[in-house]
Order: sequence, then C-alpha cells, then structure tokens
Amino acid sequence: MLPYTFGSVRPVLIVNPRLSLLQPYPFERLRRWCADVAPNPALAKIDLSIGEPRHPTPALVTDALVAGLEGLSNYPMTIGSRALRTAIAAWLARRYALASIDPDTEVLPVLGSREALFAFAQTVIDDRRDGRKVVVPNPFYQIYEGAALLAGAEPYCVNALAADGYAPAWREVPDAVWSQTQLVYVCSPDNPTGRVTSAAEWAFLFEQSDRHGFVIAADECYSEIYFDESNPPVGALAVAQALGRRGFPRLVAFGSLSKRSNAPGLRSGYVAGDAALVKAFLLYRTYHGSAMSAAVASASLAAWSDEAHVRENRALYAAKFAQLQPKLAAALPCSMPEAAFYLWARTPIDDADFAKRLLAEQAVAALPGSFLAREARGVNPGRGYIRFALVAGRDECAEAVERIVSLTRSL
Repeated sequence: MLPYTFGSVRPVLIVNPRLSLLQPYPFERLRRWCADVAPNPALAKIDLSIGEPRHPTPALVTDALVAGLEGLSNYPMTIGSRALRTAIAAWLARRYALASIDPDTEVLPVLGSREALFAFAQTVIDDRRDGRKVVVPNPFYQIYEGAALLAGAEPYCVNALAADGYAPAWREVPDAVWSQTQLVYVCSPDNPTGRVTSAAEWAFLFEQSDRHGFVIAADECYSEIYFDESNPPVGALAVAQALGRRGFPRLVAFGSLSKRSNAPGLRSGYVAGDAALVKAFLLYRTYHGSAMSAAVASASLAAWSDEAHVRENRALYAAKFAQLQPKLAAALPCSMPEAAFYLWARTPIDDADFAKRLLAEQAVAALPGSFLAREARGVNPGRGYIRFALVAGRDECAEAVERIVSLTRSL
C-alpha cells in the first residue's frame, strides 16, 4: 500500500508496529537460504519441505463440493449451517467417545485450523494486563508466535528435547510465567516430531489452567494420521471429560480436514470446547468476515460423515512409513513417530547447511529444524535436525529417501 500524496505533502504511512516483530515464515527463510542453489539438473526435484498432503482428495468430497455450488448465491452465516455443526459434533463424539458435545454452543466451523489458531489469540488476549504471555512448545508452528505478537503478548518457548523424548518441559515453566500466561498452544500430534501429548501432561496443563486462569488451545490437526488403527491419539477433549471437567473449561480444540481428508485447498476445520470461548470467538469472527461458503460446507459435511476414506488414507501412510523410516534411520537417526507425517532426523552437519547440500546435490528440498524453533534458555531445540514431510506418493518418497541416504553417506 502506498501513502496518499497531495501536492508537496507526503503523509507518513502508519502501520501496526507489531508487524515488525514478525520473523520470516520458515518456508520463506528456506527460499532465501537456498536462493543461490541450483538443484542438481540431472534429477527431478522432490519437495519434502512442506506438510501439504498430496494423496488424492476423495471423490465424495469433490462431488459434494460441486453439488453445493448453488449455495454460492447466498451469503453464508458465520456460525455455519446446523447440519455441518451437527456432523462435526457427531464425529467428535464418535472419535473421542464424548458423552456429549453441543453443536449449538460448543462447535464452530472455521476456514481451516491455521486461520482459526491465529485469530483465536486475538479473542483471548487481554491487552490491558501487564506481562501478557502466550506459552508455546519449541519447536513450534510459527502461527502461534505470530498470533501472540500481534495480540500484544510475549511468546514463552517451552523446549522439547530429545533427552525427554521430545516432550515439552511444561513442568519447568516457572510459576511467575504461568501467572502471566493468558493462552497456551499445544500441538498434538506434534509438528515436527509426531509425538502425542499424554493424558498426564494434559492433566498437568489443566491443573495450571485452573490455578492461573489461562486458556488452552489444542491444535489437533494431525489427529487422524497415525499408524496403529487400534491406538488413535488421545485428544484434549477426551482427557478433560475423563477428568470430570464438564463443559471443557478454558479449553478449545482445533481440527481440520486438510490432513484427515487430503483436502488442504478446501480450507475447512472446526473449533470445539468451552461454550463461553466459542461464543466469544463467534462474536469476533462475525466482524472478521470468516464465514464458510455453502459449497465448502457441503463438502465438509460429507467428509466428516465418512471414515472409510480416512482409514484408506492412514493405510497409505502406514505402509509408506513402515518401508521408509528404517531406511532413513540407518543413515540419519530418526524415530518412528507416533502420528503425523513427518520424520524428524538428526543431521551430521549443521541442519541448514545439510538442507542446502541436499537440494544442490540430490534435488531434494527439506526444512531445517532450526527454522522451526527459537533460541530459548541457551538452546535452539531444532538445531541439528531436519524435517522431512512424507506427503507424496510412496515411490517419490522412496526415491527421496534413497537420495538422502546417498548424500549422508558421502559426508
């Protein structure tokens, strides 16, 4: 945007000064870091840097999207259709064995979990209070940091180290920090390690929430990508119910169809939990203009109402990881994740340098772990790691792993 100029007067362009606090997004950092790199021209480039599902979007979703196009002639409601809210509530009840969840007060459709995770902080943070903090795991999804900063809060990073099985050190957060905390983001299954937050960890966070009054945002967008059909990841709402926390006090969970149904372009998800928080978020979104179109709602309803395509999708990931994780681990230390579609591997040299050499010599793009974390208490917990997103087909991922192993053995 250019400042308006009248005659010889050039008014100062005024923008939100908090924008200057934002760091470049990891993929922009990667683009700049590799700007001087020409991928090996003898090889087709394979991109494992971004977690964008590339399995086919199921026909039931695309067919429902087309069938809902006639709804484009009407403005959609921010609260979404009751049919969609009911479908989401029914899925949550089935998936997490919830005794009850009210589609009218405890569920809200959103335009993908990313925009909702960001906007939610603007609803929760009270900028009249001093020392505002938002607690985030480290490494983390950078949306959490940006949401905190633009809401006028300070992010506080909780390191997740290999020595602790990549569990964020929640119990090491000082009481002085908890007392200033207004919001905690928890990612489970975690990006980038694929670790699932345990019921004991949720119970500890709920206890701190009760003591200090902060809100918990449970980012569960990877909840449906796991490798053992008999052992789905536990969810925050389910743990809250098991602990007798009626009405999910100060807790909201975020879910998405992007990974579950291979529909990242649909931009469809949900927020569910504490009715008072859902009501406040709905008020915010009414002004924000975040309403889901009837066509997207139609496709979303079809997706939430079907599990067959989700099981088929999981089977593809399970087969891919069973084949490729051991091969990669033989060259780069990496554990089999509990869930999600990433391999979090140790690098034999600096992670950013490894990513650059991997692109230059093997035409494989991957994301340096240090780009996903911040220096906190003397350590960047992502340094020395690299994240591979095994989102493409098995053959392409297999080819990428062969190239990664080849580079590693040449170092």
